[in-house]
Amino acid sequence: MTTEGVPNAGPAGGAGAALTDDAILGCVGAAVAAPSLHNSQPWRFRILAGGAGFDLLADRGRQLEVIDPVGRELLISVGAALFNLRLAVRQHGLLPRAAILPDPKQPDLIARVVPGGAAAPSAGIVALTRAIGRRHTNRWPFTSAAVPVDVLEALCQAAGHEGAELAVATAVGRDTILGLARSAQQRQRHDGAYRAELAQWTVPRRGRREGVPRSALGPWGALETLPMRDFGLATPRLSRPTERFEPFPTILVLSTGGDTQQHWVAAGQALQRVLLLATVHHLATTPISQPLEIPAIRDLLANPRRGSVAQMIVRVGYGPPAVSTPRRPLAEVLIRS
Repeated sequence: MTTEGVPNAGPAGGAGAALTDDAILGCVGAAVAAPSLHNSQPWRFRILAGGAGFDLLADRGRQLEVIDPVGRELLISVGAALFNLRLAVRQHGLLPRAAILPDPKQPDLIARVVPGGAAAPSAGIVALTRAIGRRHTNRWPFTSAAVPVDVLEALCQAAGHEGAELAVATAVGRDTILGLARSAQQRQRHDGAYRAELAQWTVPRRGRREGVPRSALGPWGALETLPMRDFGLATPRLSRPTERFEPFPTILVLSTGGDTQQHWVAAGQALQRVLLLATVHHLATTPISQPLEIPAIRDLLANPRRGSVAQMIVRVGYGPPAVSTPRRPLAEVLIRS
């Protein structure tokens, strides 16, 4: 399957097609299914008058101040929601027109998306759209089956469509990345502020529709060879199964050509396109961000010769089905203008 684009008909502006109320709710429902750091869901959607489009806003009150003090991962999360929103508009037979960070006077306005001209969705668009509800972060061991080279190439092309670069780590690169991730994880584990923030997003609360539930924590790695974020750290008495993870995981590194807010949003869109296409190909995926949350360690993953900056690490492979995580009701994220 090709990584066909989700065309952006150009900067948002001017009169476009109007969406029905049902279409609006469907598009926002698709957008909020995007992944986010600790399932924090740091977004809101302002519906333009007459169903003319959407303003996608960052919800700064959901920023994780300890591991994401500058909001880089927040904007990656919002970028992932933006890609889903564009995809949903495209699924309705309309070309999305998006403007990124369109108004310096509104720093929380991350994107404005309006529907443009009519165009029937292709089979590739339909497949990516259907994958939205099936994409879940998988924290379980994967099998030893190799991911086909042509599938990896398609994932790399998918990132390129959104202005990012995806590289498959070599054996040496993989071991280096995993070593850095282990170092980052050890530093975070001994940080009291980190543990408190983790507890904020993992400790169960009645009726909670955010954060990482116990059902999605995953097992404890018997050998601790794969540095998965330990979401059970805040609940040490929690009983979890112990499993052996694959010894040679396939690791992908998503990078951009700079490190501005524009680049972070682009990285989020590229990440979501990659995750959805991986889902289409029946791959399990695990975003890994710990080594990118400590500046000194993140710097080691940069490529000065290419001018690229690492934005996310992704583990891919074949694994058991993963569970979904809760989402806030649409009424909590919708704003009518």
